[in-house]
Amino acid sequence: MGINVLVVDDSPFMRKIITEMIAEVPGLEVQGTARNGRDALKSIPLLKPDIVTLDIEMPGLNGLETLKLIKQDFDIPVVMMSSHSGEAITIEALELGAMDFIEKPIDLKNQKEEFKKEIEKKIKALFEPNSFSAVEKIPASKRIRNELKKEIPDKVKAIVIGASTGGPKALLHLVERFPEELNVPVFIVQHMPKGFTASFAERLNMKAKVPVVEAQAGMEIQKGTVYLAPGDYHMTLAQSKIKLSCTPKILGVRPAVDYLFQSAAENYGAELVGVILTGMGHDGSQGMVEIKKRGGFTLAQDQETSVVYGMPGNAVKKGVVDQIASLAELSEIVNWIIRMRQ
Repeated sequence: MGINVLVVDDSPFMRKIITEMIAEVPGLEVQGTARNGRDALKSIPLLKPDIVTLDIEMPGLNGLETLKLIKQDFDIPVVMMSSHSGEAITIEALELGAMDFIEKPIDLKNQKEEFKKEIEKKIKALFEPNSFSAVEKIPASKRIRNELKKEIPDKVKAIVIGASTGGPKALLHLVERFPEELNVPVFIVQHMPKGFTASFAERLNMKAKVPVVEAQAGMEIQKGTVYLAPGDYHMTLAQSKIKLSCTPKILGVRPAVDYLFQSAAENYGAELVGVILTGMGHDGSQGMVEIKKRGGFTLAQDQETSVVYGMPGNAVKKGVVDQIASLAELSEIVNWIIRMRQ
């Protein structure tokens, strides 16, 4: 059985292109198309697709408004189709419950294969076992799990966080709950293309009680600031400054969680906390190995509240995670560390 897709886009040309790309991916089938949000809402109960690809910018009922109505009436995953002009709206869509987004190619002739690979990777990831176990359906914990598997270091000097699919919503949950008394730097890698990270940093900054910035090369690291790696750049730390580079992708991604975690482990040693959140693939596991080698403390999001359990699951398999916790519990543990271990 293939994964049935409903393609929603106001452009006949883009509907054709997206339909052709999906049809070329083994295991995916286009079940139908819709030219606007209203058509999509009528088509979902008739076609019962497994997933919807939804254009972010449409006349009339736009992608964001359509998404809200889909989430209200149907239990179905939605992946946004986004362009650079819709960066801020895309971030809002992820916050509202879109599972992920795929960037529309600017140069279709030269980016066609890359576009097809993105469609395959991002849609199929959501249908791996235990994917999209909607976080909002899990009751929020009101406690920290009774016993941590390992003593938290007496002093913590930095926190590093890595995420991919489902990460924006999980990161908003964590970052908006950081206490004002945050007195350590926090560094985040979220797999996201260039341009979208600036909008995401702005969104996080708007929601948080502490400053959140998109990192720039040569920035002096300040306590109490959250730094988000910019899309298409690896972020590392050296001599109290942030370094950015365009060295080759690792595991198909740039920025890579592994690079950040490894350099943070070298800089902060046993006084580092590493957190790995929902996401596809293996990125972050090797970085967690380095944090553990130097005596740091490691946390991973649990399977039940992860949209995709690839990244946290692989770190757990490697045996380098001190504590597995739900998203709500992770927030409590991290905030407890911030208050007690500075």
